Amino acid sequence: MVRDGYISDVERAVENYRALEWPAPRALVVSGSGLAVDLAGEKLGETSLQHLLPFPVHAVIGHPHAVELLRPPGREAFLYQRGRLHSYQGYDAHQTVLMVRMAARLGARALVMTNAAGGLRETQQPGDLLLIRDHLNLMALNPLRGELPADWGPRFPDLSDAYDPALRDRARDAARELEIELGEGVYAGLAGPSFETPAEVRMLGALGADLAGMSTVLEVIAARHMGLRCLCLSLVSNPAAGVSAEPVNHDEVLEVGRSASGRVKRLLDALLAGPHLA
Repeated sequence: MVRDGYISDVERAVENYRALEWPAPRALVVSGSGLAVDLAGEKLGETSLQHLLPFPVHAVIGHPHAVELLRPPGREAFLYQRGRLHSYQGYDAHQTVLMVRMAARLGARALVMTNAAGGLRETQQPGDLLLIRDHLNLMALNPLRGELPADWGPRFPDLSDAYDPALRDRARDAARELEIELGEGVYAGLAGPSFETPAEVRMLGALGADLAGMSTVLEVIAARHMGLRCLCLSLVSNPAAGVSAEPVNHDEVLEVGRSASGRVKRLLDALLAGPHLA
């Protein structure tokens, strides 16, 4: 449910942003674990996530929680959030997506995200990049629960094309031009922070998922609710439990993110330099 004061929290975040006297962003870009790459563009400003949000921001390794406003040559500025909040940190669903709602209230038209995920298929290798084409929300959370302002979006938003087909087409075109291999798959969002058991991995595969992680789905639901187009690039950081005999650990997730950072940067730079986020 929407806790008391949440709607005013969103408006306070909007006011905090406007107090910086930055131009309105055309998009919000959010980096995943170990994927806070340096994106191209003129830096118009930088602040901390804590400066914008009206509640305490807790650190997670691999998530710097810095916020930058960048402007690619000849394009509108976009907001770059280095690192995200996760529900497993103790945030409720509404707090987890507050930056998305703030960006939408400021006039952003798209949400672009990266994440690190466990690969559920034996054919996948650490370092593989996939576009998310759909998701399974298995977090038992939803940022639309409770009474939200009617002007934020419809009570029952359609998620048929939650991950925008035209933006995915553009990402595939950019990947071909850059000679970056780019797959596609279904992402299962789970509560975490424990990694999945082998039995859970088998269940997720049977349900049609290709990737498993602990983020993304709540942000996408909130973004679509407020009319933003969504694109998400997922990095296979490790084989999920049972797919490989090796144990899963967060340090390896971050290391794979660092090794893939060059490809992620080039692909995001190409996307953000184009006119396709309008």
